[in-house]
Amino acid sequence: MRNRLAAATGLKLPTTLVFDYPTSAVLAGHLRTRLVGDQDAGRTAAAAASATSTGTDDDPIVIVSMSCRYPGGATSPDDLWRLLAEGADAMSDFPGGRGWDLDALYDADPAQRGTSYARQGGFLYEADQFDPVFFGISPREALAMDPQQRLLLETSWELFERAGINPATLHGSQAGVFVGASSQGYGSGLSQTPEGVEGYLLAGGATSVISGRLSYAFGLEGPAVTVDTACSSSLVALHLAAQALRQGECDLALAGGVTVMSNPGAFIEFSRQRGLAADGRCKAFAEAADGTGWGEGVGLLLLERLSDARRQGHEVLAVVRGSAVNQDGASNGLTAPNGPSQQRVIRAALANAGLSAAEVDAVEAHGTGTTLGDPIEAQALLATYGQDRPADQPLWLGSVKSNIGHTQSAAGVAGIIKMVMAMRHGVLPQTLHVDEPSTHVDWSAGAVELLTEAREWGERDGGVPRRAGVSSFGVSGTNAHVIVEQAPVAEPVDAVEPVGDAPLTTVVPWVVSGRSAEALRAQAERLREHVAGSEGPVRDVPGLRRRAGRGVRAPGRDAGPAAEGRHVRRGRRAVGADGVRAARAVRRRGGPVPSGRVLRGAARDRRWALHR
Repeated sequence: MRNRLAAATGLKLPTTLVFDYPTSAVLAGHLRTRLVGDQDAGRTAAAAASATSTGTDDDPIVIVSMSCRYPGGATSPDDLWRLLAEGADAMSDFPGGRGWDLDALYDADPAQRGTSYARQGGFLYEADQFDPVFFGISPREALAMDPQQRLLLETSWELFERAGINPATLHGSQAGVFVGASSQGYGSGLSQTPEGVEGYLLAGGATSVISGRLSYAFGLEGPAVTVDTACSSSLVALHLAAQALRQGECDLALAGGVTVMSNPGAFIEFSRQRGLAADGRCKAFAEAADGTGWGEGVGLLLLERLSDARRQGHEVLAVVRGSAVNQDGASNGLTAPNGPSQQRVIRAALANAGLSAAEVDAVEAHGTGTTLGDPIEAQALLATYGQDRPADQPLWLGSVKSNIGHTQSAAGVAGIIKMVMAMRHGVLPQTLHVDEPSTHVDWSAGAVELLTEAREWGERDGGVPRRAGVSSFGVSGTNAHVIVEQAPVAEPVDAVEPVGDAPLTTVVPWVVSGRSAEALRAQAERLREHVAGSEGPVRDVPGLRRRAGRGVRAPGRDAGPAAEGRHVRRGRRAVGADGVRAARAVRRRGGPVPSGRVLRGAARDRRWALHR
């Protein structure tokens, strides 16, 4: 049909035509517009203008902290950036210890019921590790808690610490929580409830409790909302958080998403739909694209108004310049993506940001690697961002899913973290697994180019900040697009320069804390390893607190109370991800820390030397 219509009209029509315009009336209207112009252009322009440009007000919403867990050992935004900068592939074998029958699960035949023809994905192998005592939770209740709730508790604590906020000071505050998540069936299907767990499973497995758990744990009294729009959940959560901040419903907001697959249902379902890549890799916008690859993760952002961030002394990582959310409506199918709807949400986000398409440098795409979804998304990008751009300034297109898989409810926030880090480093990372751009996309229709290799992200003339769009499109039909902008130049402060090369004679302690002796030892070891690998002069060392992790207070810097470290491998209780048993028992030990493990610091040659 598309070829016959193209021949009859002389128009160049996309291969996704019947999915973009699923009824004869809608298709006829599109063809009329292409041939004689848009008779509703005035109404459309008025609707776009009515989208309030709240992203351009005098007090924009900014990101002041980020935390995450993603496949490949990415336990922080810095780890995730290293993985991306190195072009690493984080996909790996199915995890053990979750009660999955791995021998029976795999079958190369896509028609075989109850099986997956892919046997790799992006996994958090330590999703069963948790220290309930740290959060005042009994081991029995912890066992009944969805691992998604546990991971959010951990990453929320780290989110506050990375912003230099003592979590205890937030008790009773108007901070809000906006989390994208969906039920993963944790604890369902048990033939027998483990002893002592009954009574905890309702709250432990309820999706609605995921956001409420954080508010309860930290005493936050602003809005607490769990968002489930499938793959677009975390960006919708970010959109709602920004709105709540602008409307004064909260003065600080956590926004993000989480996915931990307690069962292999997603692999089995997509195997029946032939929607999985056999090797588990997302080949976004590539000719070799053959389906998506599932992953899991958690990502959180801490948002506040710029004026509040400056008053509190919080480092601004990026600006949330604009955002928009819409729905496919009555499209070609309930789960089929729709190109015109994606174009509309992009244009709405640009209007909200007060920007033209040419003022955005790059887009972190939904880019799942499916043979239908990618061409539809690419055509929408070409029709929006690809138009009216200088020839030497194409829109650069990439997808973090090529590295870590499709992390579902945590996918959109992964894209935000990636682009914030990319803006800060001035580099656009490579998108993996692209043999050549897909021939199902008419790339000549606009100025859009794939990031088949990493490239420098230079500054624009006139001090214009770097900007990027991030897309997420849910299987539910809910679409979200967010535009982030490079952080504004910080207000100047008086710097205290060291006096020449004069020797430093004052011994300044590193303050390290933990809630147990072994936690303290592990924190000290992490600090020792991090400082041993540092090449910076002493004046740069305080920044290690942010990079080295939790429970470390830099010398000579009043960064607030030293937070008590949680992320300790040996001090964490292992909680079975299948909800049935504790996989490993952890023996708690007390007493003084042996002197051989105490770190002693001395300043030498304007550097810190730590000794055991």
